[in-house]
Amino acid sequence: MTATDGRWRQNWSGHTPFRRARVHEPTTVAEVQRIVAGARQVKVVGAGHSFNGLADTDGDLLWLGRLAPAAIEIAADRRAVSFSAGLTYDQLCPALHAAGLALANTASLRHITVAGAVATATHGSGDQLGNLATAVAGLELVTAGGERVALHRDTDGDRFLGAVVSLGALGVVTRLTLHVEPTYDVVQHVYAGLPWDALYEYFDDVTGAGYSVSLFPTWQQPAVESVWVKHRLTPGAAAPEPPADLFGARLQATHLPTLQNDRVRTAVSEPGPWHHRLPHFALNAPGAVGNELQSEYFVPRRHAVDAIRAVAAIGPELAGVIGVTELRTVAGDDLWLSPAYGGDVVAIHFNWWKDWAGVSAVLPRVEAALAPFDPVPHWGKLHTLTPGQVAAGFPRIGDFRRLATEVDPAGVFANGAVRTWLLDV
Repeated sequence: MTATDGRWRQNWSGHTPFRRARVHEPTTVAEVQRIVAGARQVKVVGAGHSFNGLADTDGDLLWLGRLAPAAIEIAADRRAVSFSAGLTYDQLCPALHAAGLALANTASLRHITVAGAVATATHGSGDQLGNLATAVAGLELVTAGGERVALHRDTDGDRFLGAVVSLGALGVVTRLTLHVEPTYDVVQHVYAGLPWDALYEYFDDVTGAGYSVSLFPTWQQPAVESVWVKHRLTPGAAAPEPPADLFGARLQATHLPTLQNDRVRTAVSEPGPWHHRLPHFALNAPGAVGNELQSEYFVPRRHAVDAIRAVAAIGPELAGVIGVTELRTVAGDDLWLSPAYGGDVVAIHFNWWKDWAGVSAVLPRVEAALAPFDPVPHWGKLHTLTPGQVAAGFPRIGDFRRLATEVDPAGVFANGAVRTWLLDV
């Protein structure tokens, strides 16, 4: 089915227009195959949360939210789940929980599509938690000639490792299989006013204080304004009493008002199912245009404290354009285009106000401050690094380029962003 309602003229923030000639909302994989086989260029859009031109095309844009079968299929051993690629975390997670199952990690925003988060190596936070793509056990995709291909971690080796985080450059992912585990509960506690010196001295202790830990500075105060610590619990178990002090930060009864007011924050101090507590918040109107821009840089964990110090040193220059920053940790993995390939990383995520002129002026300063620490950008967010600088952070990018050329020699899935960051470097 081809959409005629004007959908997908721009990304979620309204910052990046989609030049698409046609928008399709296919309901079957066979329909996806027909569209791809007859197309000059194809890209897929999920929730529209890429802030650059990653999903842009002047050809055919696909939205898979109507793709059947949307039914969630749980493996007989209850260790994996398969589903259509158009599903969001908000659709998948409650169904898993109802079946007594869970994911190890989720997106911070529940309306994000699982396939979009996987394709860009998007993540939650936790010392022992990989990005969301690391949950993938298998995937099915439609390649440039309309062929249907299945890849599995257990059987397809490097080809699988190159295909999971692919920016849509290898084909249209139509189905995913994720590892799952028994359901669990989570309780979240919030601390205010973590002194910078305490963070620098006790960084590993702070990020190891819970199952998932996120820090929210604005770089304008003598302390990190807010620290969110999430603990994993056996379902129905009482939460242990949290310490009143976290290296100088004070336990809060409610969230601090450090984030945009267009979203509902996750409950504090009250245990609840994993899918209600691991996301940071839900948007009041998920389909509305967001008043923000985003950037994110990953640095090897060994550089974490020095990299954070470097950004703090230029904090006054960010005033006026910074909403809030989130500092979070991500475990290393083996996926070729993952920012955590080969080792643990720390993510420095910037929520900017929607002022591209102001943001584009400070991004080079942020990148210069981080330059000694081998930063790599999030694939779906804003930066001003050169293609060569980006490529230097991904040791397997040459292998990916060869795989993409083999699978898609005519460049059906190679829009401007894919060519710039992957194929022409």
